[in-house]
Amino acid sequence: MTATRSSPGDDTAFFGHPTGLSTLFYTEMWERMSYYGMRALLVLYMTLSIQEGGLGITVASATAIYGLYTGAVYFMGLPGGWIADRMIGSQNAIWYGGIIIMCGHLLLAIPHDSTFFIGLIFVVAGTGLLKPNIGALVGQLYPTGDERRDSGYTLYYMGINIGSIIGYLVCGWLQVNVGYHWAFGAAAIGMGAGLIQFRLSLGKLHGHGAKPTVKLNSPGMRRTQFALVTALALTTGLTYLIMSGSVAIDPVSLAQYVALLITVVFLGYYTAIFLFTDLTDAEKKSLGALFLVCVASTFFWAGFEQAGSSLNLFGRDYTDRFIGSFEIPPAWFQSANSFFIVLLSPFFAALWINLTKRMINPSYGLKCAVGLIIMASGFIVMFFAAQVAASGLQAAPYWLIATYFLHTVGELCLSPVALSAVSKLSPKRFAGQMMGVFTLTYSIGSVVAGLVAGNFDPENIQQMPNLYLQISMFSIAAGLVIALCTIGTRHWESASDRANA
Repeated sequence: MTATRSSPGDDTAFFGHPTGLSTLFYTEMWERMSYYGMRALLVLYMTLSIQEGGLGITVASATAIYGLYTGAVYFMGLPGGWIADRMIGSQNAIWYGGIIIMCGHLLLAIPHDSTFFIGLIFVVAGTGLLKPNIGALVGQLYPTGDERRDSGYTLYYMGINIGSIIGYLVCGWLQVNVGYHWAFGAAAIGMGAGLIQFRLSLGKLHGHGAKPTVKLNSPGMRRTQFALVTALALTTGLTYLIMSGSVAIDPVSLAQYVALLITVVFLGYYTAIFLFTDLTDAEKKSLGALFLVCVASTFFWAGFEQAGSSLNLFGRDYTDRFIGSFEIPPAWFQSANSFFIVLLSPFFAALWINLTKRMINPSYGLKCAVGLIIMASGFIVMFFAAQVAASGLQAAPYWLIATYFLHTVGELCLSPVALSAVSKLSPKRFAGQMMGVFTLTYSIGSVVAGLVAGNFDPENIQQMPNLYLQISMFSIAAGLVIALCTIGTRHWESASDRANA
């Protein structure tokens, strides 16, 4: 009797999903614990006076640096995806990226200005290797046409946010009760836990991402290795010149130029793949539909990333943080977003599946447009909270919590859906690179968010309500335009489905 070979769709060991999702779920959980736990403290640490143990940087410069850091984290996803696709495979990229991230957090734990910024560079480089490739691997676990894909990404997103909650609570508590550098050290421990878990459960991936998709030939490998060594040497040299004071940099001006540069890189890379890679007509239509998702994602993160900058400072300086005698650590407010995601993720995972069963399947672009508009409505809440602060009173905590709730609903409509869109609509031979290209939307949005946050002058609080209102109105307008455009692009997604079938 001949044994029947099980299909990939028969693998339902992890809550109805492929068992490999558990490996990626827990690895990403611990990596995000380290990333968000540390990130929640950056602007607070940089704006804290030197006498209190901080860096004493102005709000405009600190938020610009924050924007540059978060933008660089996502920008490095582009070379990180390419390195995995052409050189080392996704599994190795995740492993080595995690090691570099852990080293970065250890440097942040050292109480010195130079090690702080060098540590940020390490985290940027490591995340660029890990983040796009672990996201791409999630999609590779599912066969073509598997309706579990969207809900799988939502479940994966839950892991991200469980890790975020742990990071916010642990690092936020350590920052208040022990000190910033102990909190940064805890982030290193979290990444170490993720590395151990990844190595021990690697077999569950069943070879997905073990090898490059299209490995470079020997001459190409040598040229790439030379380019990487050169880039490392230039980065090291520039870092030394800046740290020694030989080169002076204005963070705000630099952020403006970087935002423009990343936008040019995104458009150039996207155009190059579209025009010069011998794509089929169906693949070109897929990329056209995906471009609209990318535009929505860019606007979304430009607003959403206010969480670590202007909303973080609002929580510290203009919010009543006392419950009786207990003072809420400022970083804990950001955990509201992660808490709501964990709470609502099962609902949204079931929502997309049930809508599909009822033959109601909104396009990726429309889902993202709705998410952008819902996120923007959160800043209407902040408009009223800022009016309270402008009157000289401390705003109640529920204003921030309500804002984070709306941001969370918007995020669940857009972010996991957008990741699924990249996985589904990207040409298979460019899967890692397209995930890297997509992460540039995070990068652009993050840098812009830092620049916008720099307009919140603590010496001129009266302007704060109008600034939040402007963010809201601009984002809502962008969402409405994108929703209208989906009327013309929906059939492009359908063409992609037919081609894959």
